[in-house]
Amino acid sequence: MIKNLQEELNRLGENNETPAEIQQKITEANKQLEESGEVDGLEVGDQAPEFKLKNHLGEEVSLAEKLEEGPVVLVFYRGGWCPYCNLQLNAYQQALPEIKEKGAQLIAVSPQTPDNTLSQKEKEELDFELLSDQKGETAADYEVLFEVPAAVKEVYQGFGLDIAEYNGLDEWILPVPAVYIINQEGKIEFVDLNVDYTVRTEPQTIIDNL
Repeated sequence: MIKNLQEELNRLGENNETPAEIQQKITEANKQLEESGEVDGLEVGDQAPEFKLKNHLGEEVSLAEKLEEGPVVLVFYRGGWCPYCNLQLNAYQQALPEIKEKGAQLIAVSPQTPDNTLSQKEKEELDFELLSDQKGETAADYEVLFEVPAAVKEVYQGFGLDIAEYNGLDEWILPVPAVYIINQEGKIEFVDLNVDYTVRTEPQTIIDNL
């Protein structure tokens, strides 16, 4: 039985000891990002932009090559430092047999460096591709990339988290969590994204849309 991911994410949030004023800053930043229209994402029926990105072993992986094998479930996540992302990817790992039964494959993309991707893959024991979109170009092509606002940057730095260093960049950039299903013709058949990083696409939703 496929687990309910959101229930686990909600439990993680309930155990969050972040002060209310900090949570409010993040909520306000999310609202502004959503209203900006900057990360509305591509739409169903759009042609999926091609990409070539390196995996945790430094090998180049292209969307075109993967689509020759079957439909692709493309997941944008923030990085291995994000506990919500780790829960999400682990839930997708458990659902991977059902995804493969549909003839599809899973690719997860974040701006973290290949070295950080490798350590995450080893830690999480994930059996799907984790790709490094270090400059955020692919996330930008899929219209899910944003620059972390100053107020949120200050919050993260207060927790000792340097996203620029984690991603090997001078910039503080992240994708909003997003899932695209791309058919073998390269057309987008399903899109789900949310500026609220505590909300993620259910594994069962992905399976139902394949």
